[in-house]
Amino acid sequence: MSDAAARALYYEDVEVGRELASGWYEVGRDEIVEYARRWDPFDFHLDEQAARNSIFGGLAACAAHVFAINSRLSHDLPGGPFALVAGLGGDGLALLAPVRAGARVRLVRRFLEARVSKKRPEAGVVRFEDRLETPEGETLFRTSGSVLLRRRDAGASTRT
Repeated sequence: MSDAAARALYYEDVEVGRELASGWYEVGRDEIVEYARRWDPFDFHLDEQAARNSIFGGLAACAAHVFAINSRLSHDLPGGPFALVAGLGGDGLALLAPVRAGARVRLVRRFLEARVSKKRPEAGVVRFEDRLETPEGETLFRTSGSVLLRRRDAGASTRT
């Protein structure tokens, strides 16, 4: 069993209402520019002067980069990454404030619902909300979605 599999968060580990938080991550200026250059090359993500003159008032990470940071930090949550069978979709992204160079953020995940899958009883459906927040408690980004997680024991009692 791989180290990642040994640390995976299974359906049975999910407690509705519980929150998990990752460690802190500092978003670097060069990281913002490099990501944008490849995936979202608008001037306000690449050039500090253009960014200062934009609605952002300074260099800020693009939405895809912010989501990528969220995805990466999900692997650092207590208990490890999801014992994922498949993603089931999400309810969109809320970009609430710019993620600027030098920002320190962490991922906070809250579990909203959990039930055994009707079609795949060896798995459970879990709905969650993720947010990236600063040390001051400001939420910069929010998203929610559902995943299909492996169950450790497919014969275990079911949740309703």
